[in-house]
Amino acid sequence: MALRSVSRRLGSRILNHRSFVASLHSHATSFGFQEVKEEDKSKLVGNVFTNVASSYDIMNDVMSGGLHRLWKERLVGKLSPFAGMKHLDVAGGTGDVAFRIYDAIYSVKRRALQKVDEASLEETQIYVCDINPNMLNVGKQRAAERGLRDNKSLVWVEGNAEALSFDDNSMDGYTIAFGIRNVTHIEKALAEAYRVLKRGGRFLCLELSHVDIPIFKNLYDLYSFQVIPHIGELIAGDRESYQYLVESIRRFPPQEKFASMIADAGFEKVEYENLVGGVVAIHSGIKL
Repeated sequence: MALRSVSRRLGSRILNHRSFVASLHSHATSFGFQEVKEEDKSKLVGNVFTNVASSYDIMNDVMSGGLHRLWKERLVGKLSPFAGMKHLDVAGGTGDVAFRIYDAIYSVKRRALQKVDEASLEETQIYVCDINPNMLNVGKQRAAERGLRDNKSLVWVEGNAEALSFDDNSMDGYTIAFGIRNVTHIEKALAEAYRVLKRGGRFLCLELSHVDIPIFKNLYDLYSFQVIPHIGELIAGDRESYQYLVESIRRFPPQEKFASMIADAGFEKVEYENLVGGVVAIHSGIKL
């Protein structure tokens, strides 16, 4: 694991932030290795996740050998959830990250150590926001299986990462796991994350990223392009969706570039941590 930080001079930050806001629109974007119209991408991505929703969790286990569970635990550990917090998990329809945040807050041991009172617990709200209703339905079903169907701390919201329905300065934390590479305008999603966070709020993004160790990179590429689509066909009956997912990883900005984009959105103390040689990275920033 490697932890790296990004720092910028104030003057450069102000200029970049202005140009960042002005550059939110373009006429074409990527869908995997294809170039498509911006207005078509969200529908195409929506089709992918509609197709994979029912097998999404089992495919994550198979593709990562179960490591995605450890990566998400690491993400939540960096968040340091607390009772009474208002948290937004974007592109988290199946609830995988939200349930971990909920468990961390409601842990008996944690509550004893922090001397948490019941009133604070009742104020806790974890919003699970996803653009795809099929993914949200999977999450709601999983919540029901956990006995959390009517739990008021978990709020399920259908919404777009680029145009969130939440108020300015309303959230203590924002997470997005394996979702930001699928949005049409990454800059818009980052701008929205910054807008909804309170001062002192933390942005955390877990995303499949870029391996920079030559031998490992070759093996990873072989596994990604030759094995994952085949597994998708065998388990989910859908090769094309997993071909897109692999291609979308390669089109996502490298770690340093993405860190710069987070800083350009206004976040301070931007850093990232590579896991498994860069197969995944956790980026973070704070709104000061």
